[in-house]
Amino acid sequence: MIISVNVNGDGLRFHQRRALDALEADGFPQKLLAHDATLWGAAAEHEASIRLGWLDVIDVTWKLVPELLQLRDALRAEGVDHVVLCGMGGSSLAPEVICRTAGVELTVLDSTHPDQVREALACDLSKTVVVVSSKSGGTLETDSQRRSFVEAFTAAGLDAKQRIVVVTDPGSSLERLARDEGYRAVFLADPNVGGRYSALTAFGVVPSALAGADVELLLDQGWAAFSRLGEEDNPALQLGSTLGADNRDKIVLDAAASPLPGFGDWAEQLIAESTGKQGTGLLPVVVEPSAPELQSPAGDLHVVRINGETPPVGTSVAANLGQQFVLWEYAVAVSGRLLGINPFDQPDVESAKQAARDIVEHQPEPEEPVFVDGNVEVFATPGLLDGQVSLVSAVAALLARIPERGYVAVQAYLDRHRDARLSLVRSSLARRTARPVTFGWGPRFLHSTGQYHKGGPPLGVFLQITGNVVEDLAIPGRDFTYGTLIAAQAVGDAKVLEQHGRPVLRLNVIGSKGVDEIAKALS
Repeated sequence: MIISVNVNGDGLRFHQRRALDALEADGFPQKLLAHDATLWGAAAEHEASIRLGWLDVIDVTWKLVPELLQLRDALRAEGVDHVVLCGMGGSSLAPEVICRTAGVELTVLDSTHPDQVREALACDLSKTVVVVSSKSGGTLETDSQRRSFVEAFTAAGLDAKQRIVVVTDPGSSLERLARDEGYRAVFLADPNVGGRYSALTAFGVVPSALAGADVELLLDQGWAAFSRLGEEDNPALQLGSTLGADNRDKIVLDAAASPLPGFGDWAEQLIAESTGKQGTGLLPVVVEPSAPELQSPAGDLHVVRINGETPPVGTSVAANLGQQFVLWEYAVAVSGRLLGINPFDQPDVESAKQAARDIVEHQPEPEEPVFVDGNVEVFATPGLLDGQVSLVSAVAALLARIPERGYVAVQAYLDRHRDARLSLVRSSLARRTARPVTFGWGPRFLHSTGQYHKGGPPLGVFLQITGNVVEDLAIPGRDFTYGTLIAAQAVGDAKVLEQHGRPVLRLNVIGSKGVDEIAKALS
């Protein structure tokens, strides 16, 4: 497929050209390909020096392919053809879009909701292999899921160590565990590639190949894009200079009509976690066809269409999946330079993780709701709900706090399969507020947009939707349950947002009709 980046709108083209001229005058394209870690300033130099491995990723990943395909064939010969991926953020978003694009089945377990974990465990274990994927090796959600599958395989009379494949960085605690336990295979990724830049590393290709995707084709596609990066005005440089060039700092990702299902969710993490820091950043807004943000975009919205016609004012990016991965990784590195931030760190992600760990370990007394309306308990940051006593008025109070150039973030800590209908509130809220609205399933968004929420500009109002667990699920070897964990993740993140001065309204479902009551109040 021919790679192209097209821009409409005199203002956008002017700012893009000015940014391009400045980048080329400084030799940025050549310096980046030479792995120059000074491009993002002295404060970012150390981190950048160990995060530019994505520029050489194709050569590194190709070396894994023979062993990977041999493993896939061996598993198929044993009747094992169902792949479950336990991973969060960069460890799961790329494989999900790769497999959906290829039309092959991959079960992605990126939640700590007990019902969603239970659903994944209910598969035919005799035909199942589990890929446990964690860059750090210590991801709490992923380790919990691994423990559950080890217990399930053992209870089913299966040899768990022969059904677990690990993807991690060299020297991680997960690698040591996998070696000690004798797991079926261990694939090590390049430690000089950050998680959100890892689509074409072992994190992207191992689960995808085992599920049946053509990863050799994917790598060929990526190589075709990398071969263009040395050109003057290369398409990735054009995209990056457009993203970071003017005051349109909300990136509306119109990918719903493209043949790359789920691509918006992958790009969302890359953009938000890379740029949302030091009080600045680009907010990705993943939208559905005919979304309100596409009808008459506000002046701070930049519409980017994936594999479609160029918007009247905005950008179109035409490329296949492997090429898109490369284009966007490069473009976000460029936008980091233009924004004056380090695109390779995530300083505010750990704060929410630590807050959740503190709650799990110390088990504070449950917080009392401000009030209860029907099947919903209502909680809020101090001062948000002065005198409000209904669900409808509570929502109105939150939306009244949207600042100029602001946005609404909906965060649903529910089962994203069973409660998928709740995502429809995104469009309803965007229409109601005339402002961009993001929607994220917790806790997985904590590994993506969570960085922007706390480190980006203070323009968001936050709506959390949680629910009482009807049937909890134990985590083997832990003294807390999945229900306890997901509740702690929600409350912990709300506390960190409050510490950053962000208004948070939490609606907790306590009855079977609660989700529908919330949807009605929001619309």
